[in-house]
Amino acid sequence: MISISNTIGQAGKSILDAIVRLLSAFRVHPNVITFLGFLISCGVATAFAFGAFRTAGVVLICAGLFDILDGAVARSSRTVSGFGAFFDSVLDRYSDIAMFLGLVVYYLQREDSFYVVLTCVVLMGSVMVSYARARAECLIRQCRVGFLERPERLVLLIIGALAHRIEAVLWVMAVLSHWTVIARIYYTWKELPGQENK
Repeated sequence: MISISNTIGQAGKSILDAIVRLLSAFRVHPNVITFLGFLISCGVATAFAFGAFRTAGVVLICAGLFDILDGAVARSSRTVSGFGAFFDSVLDRYSDIAMFLGLVVYYLQREDSFYVVLTCVVLMGSVMVSYARARAECLIRQCRVGFLERPERLVLLIIGALAHRIEAVLWVMAVLSHWTVIARIYYTWKELPGQENK
């Protein structure tokens, strides 16, 4: 018997595939989808700034969908390119920074300096997780160790926003993001040739 979760997963994939085919048929360029996703993330940041957390959570789901669609459309329409991957990565960083800045504005308005600082710590961690991997992969073949990459961060933000438990999520992200950076530093050190470690 097919489980309910499998049925939902297959239905979701069918819907996603249909959207990808439609966008490809209309020759929507993946970079346009990437940019639209960034604009939606700016909407998430605005909702966070005004304390509309549940609205931010719903809009963030839409932003996550666009994050999936750009790569899927690029593969479907055979427009995968090095610049597209670079553009996507750069706008992902801008999107992350914008969303956390929205939270910083929210806590500044509440004059809650502790959570302003904690949000900045999370912001630093989210940027450094990506930077650590990019810099490591200039030296070694791959560096994907650690837990808190961008998809996990987005899921945590969605859960925190929809459940109105964003402070708890910030604590989790503050710990796990910097733990991931430390894990990547250690992994890169271990993977480099022996003479590099001397």
